Amino acid sequence: MAKAGKRFDAARKAVDPNTKYTLDQAVALLKQTASAKFDETVDIAVRLGVDPKHADQMVRGAVALPHGTGKTVRVLVFAQGEAARAATAAGADWVGADELIEKINNENWTDFDKAVATRDMMGKVGKLGRVLGPRGLMPNPKIGTVVGPDQVAETVRELKGGKIDFRVEKAGVVHAMVGKASMAPEMLTANIEALINTLMKLKPATAKGTYLRGVAISSTMGPGIRLDTNSLIRTAEA
Repeated sequence: MAKAGKRFDAARKAVDPNTKYTLDQAVALLKQTASAKFDETVDIAVRLGVDPKHADQMVRGAVALPHGTGKTVRVLVFAQGEAARAATAAGADWVGADELIEKINNENWTDFDKAVATRDMMGKVGKLGRVLGPRGLMPNPKIGTVVGPDQVAETVRELKGGKIDFRVEKAGVVHAMVGKASMAPEMLTANIEALINTLMKLKPATAKGTYLRGVAISSTMGPGIRLDTNSLIRTAEA
């Protein structure tokens, strides 16, 4: 078994695994324990009281983080005509139609982070499911990446600004990136609250018992820090 390094051991000692911290306390601890030489990513794991095997308990959506993820997002847009020009003006990295579809289909090219498509393009884009689907890059109306021509520019700006999508996994857990360790505490706090608030609004009517069962945040090289779910729920309901 690999032995943990001194940096991780020191970080782990600073975090009590039996304590559930308030969000402010947890963020302060995360910044204290994120001591790698690079700007560590901040991730969140949210355990929900749902059974994803049932279609009516599938939790999926998107949220625009108020302070972004701290990561440069490469956006590709499938569009034509005026919608294509609007996408380019909004800052999309690649814009096109048949030529992009052909490149992805023939070369398995997926050198981008998000894909958007206008509704009229989905008949053709749908054929790329084999390539884009397994990578989580397929445009989907449920996460706001299949849009009308007049929504393209706003969608591109939101994605470039840090809009993320999420989907509950088989074990009932949602994983997401919510920022970088270098971000100010209040920025990380606001991003996490935005995600939690969105998840609370998406609670399935058929979900029984406790919905928000557990939340933990961590940096790339740091230990998990458990959060007090009751305080998160009170904030979301305020």
